[in-house]
Formats: sequence, structure tokens, C-alpha cells
Amino acid sequence: MKTLKLGIVGSGFIAKFLAVAMKQVRQIEISAIYKRGGSEDLAKYAKENGLGDPKLYDSVSEMCNHCDAIAIYSPNYTRVAIMEEINKAVKKGAELKGVICEKPLGRTIAEAQKMVDLARDANLKTAYFENQLHMNAVNKALDQLEPQRNAMGSFTLARSTEEHAGPHNGWFWDPTQQGGGVLSDMGCHSIAVSRHILTPPGKDPLFLEPVAVQCDTSLLKWGQPKYREQLKKKFGVDYSETPAEDFATGIITFKNPETGQLVKGQFTNSWMYDKQGLRLWMDAIGPGYAMEVNSLISPLEIFVGDEAAEGVADAETAIEKSTTTRGLLPVHPDEAGLYGYDTEQEDAVKAFINGEDAFLDWEFGLEVTKLVQAAYMAAEKKQTIDLTEPGVQEELKNYKSLISQGKGSDLLFS
Repeated sequence: MKTLKLGIVGSGFIAKFLAVAMKQVRQIEISAIYKRGGSEDLAKYAKENGLGDPKLYDSVSEMCNHCDAIAIYSPNYTRVAIMEEINKAVKKGAELKGVICEKPLGRTIAEAQKMVDLARDANLKTAYFENQLHMNAVNKALDQLEPQRNAMGSFTLARSTEEHAGPHNGWFWDPTQQGGGVLSDMGCHSIAVSRHILTPPGKDPLFLEPVAVQCDTSLLKWGQPKYREQLKKKFGVDYSETPAEDFATGIITFKNPETGQLVKGQFTNSWMYDKQGLRLWMDAIGPGYAMEVNSLISPLEIFVGDEAAEGVADAETAIEKSTTTRGLLPVHPDEAGLYGYDTEQEDAVKAFINGEDAFLDWEFGLEVTKLVQAAYMAAEKKQTIDLTEPGVQEELKNYKSLISQGKGSDLLFS
């Protein structure tokens, strides 16, 4: 049985979450890790959990000679430079099969296109890691309803929400480094999974044609003086100077190219969900049928009283982004699996071993980036963006939102 040797660039939150999920994945081992902050801990975790005995490398180029595929889990602002190194290493003889990139593929369409071009130039297979499309809860519902979708017609409305109390690291809050705010960080998830739900059975992930985008971006909590001060103190980010949106909502209209039918994907995302923790909620409505997913409904609950809560050090042992250590709490027995982190890795491993692109390749990641940027443009212009207009498509190619430029004050404080 073939094994895919994986090299990892990035050893922060998402790399560790994916390593946890990897315990459920066959035919993969971590063989190399880029030496940066947290890399020793990630290597130790891999070794202790039978995920390989990875070596640490000072350069991405050298890593490429000691693995079959590279996974880019590093901060958004580093990814093009990392991919340029990978491209050069392959051209010098590194025998890589493929490359993985965690969402988003790029902070702008130009960056995402650069990533696609570099991978194509190096003849590398690609996997775009968008975990929500791999969630078993979502895909089980779609499988169960496939007879209804075939008989009655596909879903006509899909709604997706991802919300929590805010990111872990300072660069996520900095719109110039991250590429925006919550729309860039989490809207990409919701836009992608809504499209997935709306796509008819058996069709390509890019089958539906996006024709229009509406969006509103707002700063509802973290723009208030009290919370601006908290951000500045904890992360060194000043939202009085360079704010990003903490709430975004919008609608994307898609057209079925075979029937001409229009369907709607609605997304809502926030960094101010001060409840149990991370919440993923999706629902969809079709002719005579429907589905709903809520990640906060768990088969396991615990109760912690006030006195007992004093001894709890980490609220996130129960659920990602948890904001409380007491009361009645939902606990996910397999949180990484619930979010689809295991199944997206299984898909990439099988694809790369077989010399193929993953189910979601970088062309899909580029398309998601286009829709996110179109949403920012719609919010800035306060109008619906017509994606069928050639002029709009041309404008989007080099578009960079005001928020991502650090110029969001007028938009978000007006």
C-alpha cells in the first residue's frame, strides 16, 4: 500500500487541527515540517501519535526533496512566496506529486491566480482545503435527499453561517495581512458550501454559474471603543486606524447552465458570536424537501458549576472558540471529524497517489476568491454586482478591497 509523505509549511492552529484529524486517515505520514514557531510541538505530536517522524527544515526548497506533497498552512500573506519556492524546487528536480493550500487560496484574485499559475507551471496536482464541503453531516443529507433532488429538482435556496467570537492570532485581525475581515476569513467557507449544496447531483463543483452578488459588511462589536482597546492590548491591532468587518452577509445568485434556473446562496458570518463557541449552521430548501445542519447540536453535553469552573484552564477543550467554562456545554467527541478535516485529507491523499487533482482543486479555490472579492466590491459600491458583465470581470482581476488596504474606516464607521 502506497503512503503519501507530507511536508507541512505552517505549524499554527489549523496545522494542529489537521494533524488531530490525520489520526483517522490512512496512507499518509508527516515527513517534513518547515522550521518556524510551533514546528517542534507539531513534530512531537506527529511522532507521539504515529503520524510519522518528521524532520524540521530551514527552507521550503529543501523540504521539497523529502516528501511527496507540500501542505501550505501558513498565514495568508506568506503563501505566494512559499509557492514560488515550491515551483523553483520542482524545476530543480524535486519530485513532488502535489500541493495543498488551506483556504483562502489568495487574498485577492491576482494572488489566487498566481498560485494557480505557479502550480500549473510546475505540473503539480492541487488540493484546495475547504473543509465544510467535506463535512459528513452535509454530504449525508445530500446523499439521503438525492432521489428527491433528481425527481423534484435541485435545492433553490441554501443558507450558510459560520460564527465565533473572533480569531486566535493577531494577523487574522489585521486586514492588510489577512486580506480583509470575517468575509475573507469565514465567508469563503459559507459561499463555497452553499454552492456545493445547490449543485445538482453528479455535477462538477463549478457547474453552477455565478451571475450576481449582493453583500453588506459591517463593524458591529469590535469597532466600539471598549473592544477596540481589547484588540489593541491583546493583538496589537488598532481598529480605530485599520478596521476590518466583524459581520458580513450577502446573497449570490447562481444559474444552472442547462436549464437556466436561478438559485440563491445566502451567507452570514461574524466574529462576535459570544455563545457556546464556533457555530456552523446550514440549511437548504427544495421543492417539497429540506435539510438543516447545526454543529452545536451534539450527542454529548457536560455541566460545570461555578465552583468547579475555577479549576478549568482551557475552555476550548470542549469546542473550538468556546467562550465559557461553565454551565451546560456541548462537547464534540470528534470535533476535527465533524468539520470534515479528516475526509478532505483522505480525498487529497487518494488523489495525489493516483496522480490526480483533489475533488476541490485550485481552480475551485480561485473561483471562491473571485466570489469573496465580488462580495467586497458589492459592499463598497452598495449595489448588486453583475458578474455577467465583461467590464466587471475585468475590474475584479486587479481589485483590492478598501478594507484589505487598511482604508476601511470610511466604509465601516460611516
